[in-house]
Amino acid sequence: VQLQASGGGLVQAGGSLRLSCADSGSTSNGYTRGWFRQAPGQEREFVAAIGRDNDYTYYDDSVKGRFTVSRDSAKKTVYLQMNNLGPDDTGVYYCAGRFSYVLGHRPIEYNYWGQGTLVTVSS
Repeated sequence: VQLQASGGGLVQAGGSLRLSCADSGSTSNGYTRGWFRQAPGQEREFVAAIGRDNDYTYYDDSVKGRFTVSRDSAKKTVYLQMNNLGPDDTGVYYCAGRFSYVLGHRPIEYNYWGQGTLVTVSS
């Protein structure tokens, strides 16, 4: 299983970006996908997770109400819509997968990772 994240870039505070995480190789089978981010010099932190459908989601409090995670099973792609971005949202964003239908928020709970995509929010 390989995950390919894309959609990062430079945006001004208050702007929006949509990240994509495409699942190549074997089917995702609706397994949980997570988004994490890592700012320079910081530990990787949880952002959001989604289960087998768009009604089964979980967010970190710092992004709740601003970010929306969704999945298109037919395209084997998970999205992270990020609105009202602020400088604290800057970092490398990673998508991750786990062989489970249970949502998780710790990096250790995820079995495989995609490469990151850089999001930079200017003030």
